[in-house]
Amino acid sequence: MRLGVLDVGSNTVHLLVVDAHPGARPLPAHSHKAELRLAELLDEDGAIDGQGVDRLISTVTEALQAAEDKGVEAVLPFATSAVREASNADSVLARVTEETGVDLAVLTGDEEARLTFLAARRWFGWSAGRLLVLDIGGGSLEIAFGLDEEPDRAVSLPLGAGRLTSSWLPGDPPESTDVKALRRHVRAEIAKIVHEFTRFGPPDHVVATSKTFKQLARIAGAARSAEGLYVQRVLTRKALEEWVPRLATMTAQERCELPGVSEGRAAQLLAGALVAEGAMDLFGVEELEICPWALREGVILRRLDHLPPA
Repeated sequence: MRLGVLDVGSNTVHLLVVDAHPGARPLPAHSHKAELRLAELLDEDGAIDGQGVDRLISTVTEALQAAEDKGVEAVLPFATSAVREASNADSVLARVTEETGVDLAVLTGDEEARLTFLAARRWFGWSAGRLLVLDIGGGSLEIAFGLDEEPDRAVSLPLGAGRLTSSWLPGDPPESTDVKALRRHVRAEIAKIVHEFTRFGPPDHVVATSKTFKQLARIAGAARSAEGLYVQRVLTRKALEEWVPRLATMTAQERCELPGVSEGRAAQLLAGALVAEGAMDLFGVEELEICPWALREGVILRRLDHLPPA
């Protein structure tokens, strides 16, 4: 069957269309993406403002039309931290349903981490052993660890690259004092939960997903996306530690000129790098591998698991 996953994230609204059936890997057929930046459209009370809701409804409507054009049989719609944490989330969801017919399922941070972990497990297989999976989104950082398809521990922290950029790094380039303050904050938050994972023992394989990690790996020398999904891409802590000070002195426009860095993500790259560096350091990770699959694929795989075999 042809499925569409509609991901309303903190940075983008992304429709991923795949051809899939139980027991087979989902094959991407189409991608429709719009930069919305919901995390930056919150007012001082933490609510998504009227303009933001209107743009969300318009973007969801466009995605539904794209899904219909591509022959999608079923759409799996979900929202993550930007909607989840908005003070007016209920009214936003009600308007989206009323005006588009889409009933957005709001994932908890724990569900995000577990579904992302499932995608990584399926991608790397059982031979990867105990996986530690890191995912930096626009609004949150997800961490999961385990040997099976369900992680032993999964945590979501409010350390997304978009959220931190708007709250902690107003300058372009940012002030060095702001960078240092954010670095302390990130490490203090991660340090609070490290023991919840280390008690299970060391991981056999450390994996990262998300656009932030992919871009950090690319500027550190990893293969371009055009070279395909099956090319191994890694990010070392040493390379990251060399890049963080350089990113801190760059403007968003200068970062945009780096290989693999998109204009829409350039401003957030420093905050994302500080989170990645802090997580790798505090978890004692010297090298991690980039996983092509993440949350959207996890949602698809979970849906397929509940379908009867053909």
